[in-house]
Amino acid sequence: MFVDRVRVVARAGNGGPGACSFLREKNMPEGGPDGGNGGRGGSVILIVDPHVNNLIRYRYSPHQFARNGDHGGKKQMSGKSGADCLITVPPGTVVSRIPDHLIAEKARPSETDLGHLPQDSSQLEPVADLVKPGERLVLCAGGRGGRGNMNFKSSTNQAPRRYEEGEEGERGQFQLELKSIADAGLVGYPNAGKSTLLSRLSHAHPKIAPYPFTTLEPMIGVVEYPDFARVTVADIPGLIEGAHEGVGLGHEFLRHIERCRILLFVIDMAGSEGRDPRDDFTQLRKEISLYQKELAERPYHIIANKMDLPEAAENLKKFERRVRRKTIPIAGDKNEGLDRLKEVLRKELAAV
Repeated sequence: MFVDRVRVVARAGNGGPGACSFLREKNMPEGGPDGGNGGRGGSVILIVDPHVNNLIRYRYSPHQFARNGDHGGKKQMSGKSGADCLITVPPGTVVSRIPDHLIAEKARPSETDLGHLPQDSSQLEPVADLVKPGERLVLCAGGRGGRGNMNFKSSTNQAPRRYEEGEEGERGQFQLELKSIADAGLVGYPNAGKSTLLSRLSHAHPKIAPYPFTTLEPMIGVVEYPDFARVTVADIPGLIEGAHEGVGLGHEFLRHIERCRILLFVIDMAGSEGRDPRDDFTQLRKEISLYQKELAERPYHIIANKMDLPEAAENLKKFERRVRRKTIPIAGDKNEGLDRLKEVLRKELAAV
């Protein structure tokens, strides 16, 4: 199961209270104050881990709490600091704070609570965009430990009984949203052959079947070259008309191509689904533009797939006359044209 958006309730640990104590030993029956400081509360920390590819762990464990600091002790002993709560997230995770007025009372942060989250991300408070492996973010800082009574000794107060309680740790509710990182993104209608193409270009193993919406979650494959160069390609579920408004699966997964440097429009040039390839391309460009104008301005190539089928050659001529742009003809099932595609892909990425 692929999960790319979750709500997390984070709470850092409270600082431990300081101690009120006086030294009492055999030769010092009336020693001075020796109460130690409380330990610092643990923090909730996000860590980018390249070996993690989704957020499913936090869908079923949304409460992420750090430990409180221990009490200060006698003989000026400080309390132990609370353990940090470490949250590993994949590269490309966008962190946003959910304002208090958007949180339903007594709502549990389970999968059903995603409906309480605003679909418009502008209502959230941006916190960070975590991209680099190993990057760390303190989501909620732990509270400082309280001072023990040894800190309040003075020339006029030799036996203070004053000490401090620890500070409360920070807390809040946050949305974690994954936007996959890939060099190129495959965009096309359902059953256009995107998954087959990805499986031929890389070692990825997406589900392939002769019916629409076989792909139900984003898939990233790595294209390897003889000189050990590597290019990552993302395949998202097929788009249909109205995808930018949430029709089909487009709204949930279009975010995964936002970071792609180039787009690859995969067109069923044979029209095997009864559609005109020229209309398919026009509609795909429209959906991308309506979803995000900047994304529509990104460099792109057109892949004319299924060229081994009847009518594909004739359709290709009409297609290129209408769009006035050269395509890359391939037959994914038969591995035809893939070498040229890999060369174009590498050359294009080197230029952007």
